[in-house]
Amino acid sequence: MTALMAVAAYLPGDRVPIEEPARRLGLSEMQIKIFRRYHRLGEVARDPRGGLLDLLRGAVALLEPLRGQEHRVRYVLHARTFPTAVPYPLDPVSELCEEFGLGHAAVFAVGHHACASGLLAVDAAGRLLAADGDTDGLALVLAGEKAFTGEAQLVPETSFFGEGASACLVAASGDRDRLLSYATDLRGEFDTDAHEAALEFQRVYAEALADAIRAAVARAGLTMDEVGLILPHNVNRVAWHQVCRTLGYPRERVLLDNVASTGHVFCADSFINYRTARSRGLLRRGEPYVMAAAGAGRGATFSAMALMH
Repeated sequence: MTALMAVAAYLPGDRVPIEEPARRLGLSEMQIKIFRRYHRLGEVARDPRGGLLDLLRGAVALLEPLRGQEHRVRYVLHARTFPTAVPYPLDPVSELCEEFGLGHAAVFAVGHHACASGLLAVDAAGRLLAADGDTDGLALVLAGEKAFTGEAQLVPETSFFGEGASACLVAASGDRDRLLSYATDLRGEFDTDAHEAALEFQRVYAEALADAIRAAVARAGLTMDEVGLILPHNVNRVAWHQVCRTLGYPRERVLLDNVASTGHVFCADSFINYRTARSRGLLRRGEPYVMAAAGAGRGATFSAMALMH
């Protein structure tokens, strides 16, 4: 059974108030007030001096269990929100692999589910290892991108992207943080730029994400009452409060503390929140928890996975 052998997260020390990117992108003062007062967004993480390689390097450098196990890594997957993360011909993930002794691994990107691609990458990594039948093999799942374009800085009417990265070492089996189930709902009807589709996406968002969470929990043979914690993607508090109301799940058991201080860190949110939960003792041995995310790009994706700590 797929397991998270270790998770590391890196956030740069710099923060900028949301007013800075908002005004640069032409948002009105009223729109900014809505983001700050209604969505409870405050600032976003930024690394003004470094590139994507620096972000990913920061996460992998903190992944202590990787040391001495580099030879076991068969795959390196970079989970991405956007199809293009750096200008051509830069290849920071391959550079990272050479730097950390992973040049022998198969390297590729996973980006089909937009901001939910981090969960897809974990599932894909586990499936690849299981198909190999190599019980000694590992996979490294990376997430994190630079907010280097206007599109990569703002989720319209929803959130601001922050910079940071996560690194997750995946094994085919393990005793802790075992993947119990994974559920995803792909909605191709949202593969359009029509304004009506955007409104419909907002209308169904809470129910669709709640359904994905329910599906993952049910497939794991659990009930929502047994789920100790939800590790969300950090879009905004209001969206998650709506999901909690739909689920009938206590909002205080959704880790939302990072939303106001980091922004939405692309596909890395759930893993950054995992590190926060571990540092605060919020994950208890033998207790199930859920990672959940939604992605919007060429269509929409609503995903969740249930794990056992």
